[in-house]
Amino acid sequence: MHSNRRKATRILIIYTGGTVGMVVDSQSGALKPIGFREIRDNIPEIVRLGFEVDVHAFNPPLDSSNMQPAIWVDLAGIIGKKYDGYDGFVILHGSDTMAFTASALSFLLENLGKPVILTGSQLPIGEIRTDARENIITALEIAAARKGGKALVPEVCIYFDYQLFRGNRSKKYNAEKFEAFYSMNYPPLAEAGINIKYQREAIVKAPEAALKLHSKLDNQVAVLKIFPGINAATVDAILATPGCKAVILETFGSGNASTEAWFIAALQKAIARGLIIVNITQCDGGAVELGRYETSAQLQKIGVWSGHDLTFEAALAKLMFLLAQKHSRKRLRELMETSLRGELTND
Repeated sequence: MHSNRRKATRILIIYTGGTVGMVVDSQSGALKPIGFREIRDNIPEIVRLGFEVDVHAFNPPLDSSNMQPAIWVDLAGIIGKKYDGYDGFVILHGSDTMAFTASALSFLLENLGKPVILTGSQLPIGEIRTDARENIITALEIAAARKGGKALVPEVCIYFDYQLFRGNRSKKYNAEKFEAFYSMNYPPLAEAGINIKYQREAIVKAPEAALKLHSKLDNQVAVLKIFPGINAATVDAILATPGCKAVILETFGSGNASTEAWFIAALQKAIARGLIIVNITQCDGGAVELGRYETSAQLQKIGVWSGHDLTFEAALAKLMFLLAQKHSRKRLRELMETSLRGELTND
């Protein structure tokens, strides 16, 4: 899809699928994915934006529940291949796993100097009350926004319901509201009203170095979410997952967990045989502070790593990214506990 004449600004839409492009199946009554043509037909305003818009569509479209690390690598590859030809990128994506994809892309696209904006909708594009139109149009405007010849938002972001968030700080928290995402530990990068107001101090500065594309992720990661009454068999089963290299330990509050001897011993035994255990809080806001309470001091003592204020989505993506790079254990811990793409707050 092109405007009638060549403009200086070019944006690439990558349509992966999701609710944004779904219609009701006449036979089953369930939502099913459609192609980008139907999306374009429902948003004729796209051609009036004043810049060129091209489309790369997944065929067939993919429900975001089927998103996999290999597809994150493919998405990064598409952006890397098209990088020099476009000023920004908009990824249309299902909202359920959008924060995972945004987090992964932030790590795969090192030295990113152009906007990569993920968006979607809670209602399909064909619905009268759909939120898809505003989300897509404003995402395109943000992807095209420049000042002094440089992108205003040179990072991977999520735009949803009038707010722009850093992708690796975002989380989907509501399955029904149009306001589906929030970022508890980092402020919005922009808010859209009559004008789009950018929070310049919160946006990462464009790097001087060229884009470095990474193409490997290691998904040998497991998750242990603790709860009152969790038993030893469950903990042992997760810690002994075949091939597993790292476990994300989702703890209470600021990193607290049971101090029962069997639980600490199970973690200590797993760490001794080489398993990496990263502690993140089950809370959507706040951070892990190992040693603040007695219930986290023992975790610190046996060698559990702190995930600080990483979201679950960012912790998962970052572990997959770092494990694939074959770092030493010491270096991997240093990188895991250091902000690489603005994903955590450095002390």
